Amino acid sequence: MSTTTHTRPAPAAPWRSVFEAHMSEMPSPEFVFASLHASPDPQTPTPYVPRLRFCIYRGMWSQLPENKHNDAPQNPRVYDSDLPTFTTDVRMEKVGELFGSSAGHASRDEQVQGSGGGGPCEAVYWIKEKGMQWRMKGTAFVVAPDIEGPEESSGVRTVKSEIGGRMRVVEGGEEKEKDWSWGTELTGHFGNCSPGMRGSWRNPPPGTRVKGEPDQEHQLGQKVTDLHDPIARSNFRVVVIKPDEVEATDISDPETARRRKYTFIADAQDGKGEWTEEELWP
Repeated sequence: MSTTTHTRPAPAAPWRSVFEAHMSEMPSPEFVFASLHASPDPQTPTPYVPRLRFCIYRGMWSQLPENKHNDAPQNPRVYDSDLPTFTTDVRMEKVGELFGSSAGHASRDEQVQGSGGGGPCEAVYWIKEKGMQWRMKGTAFVVAPDIEGPEESSGVRTVKSEIGGRMRVVEGGEEKEKDWSWGTELTGHFGNCSPGMRGSWRNPPPGTRVKGEPDQEHQLGQKVTDLHDPIARSNFRVVVIKPDEVEATDISDPETARRRKYTFIADAQDGKGEWTEEELWP
């Protein structure tokens, strides 16, 4: 495995089992993802404005959901994490927002093509069938094709440090660490998407003006079966949410409604930490 900071075997976050159970019961695990967009008005005292969109939950990072239709190579069972993921297109605004609102404040297009980011975010999941709302607050990082290669950019090092720091070695996983690959995990996520979804990464550039017919390589409705399709893979990204605060609000019964707030307290010395739990009125 490439240079990564990670922790030894540790328990999962106290909220994770219920959260994952709720995700598995949803007909489609949709959620709202919020990021910060640079204000279009340079004179405003507020430098950022919120941007929201619906996304699809794709499992926890390093715990690729099983899919019998996915013939991509799979990593061995080495790591566990409490880091929700979703897939996106590098040409979407959310990617630039996660870079632009991060500590690095990337502003040029060429600065957001690789791995990195780390801007603040929130994610809200409404489980209608359970009368339960989940809200996650934290930062989000982008995993791109450069995550594994002969040279590591500052963005790659940031992702491996920030995300790797929350990855736990599972029992018995130590012997297989050298066989675990960030690139394999990225390809696995691409393989977990349907051919039609993979084809969306060959669409015309999102949000651009329609001017006649697009070129032959960027058409709507394509189906991609090649796991290494150069155009689709160049646009494909996995976003990993690193939550620092999680709220679970249960309003299924008005007479017993409660909100539980989980906060990650990091150790100032090594970045490791633990989750605290509070019971609040909803």
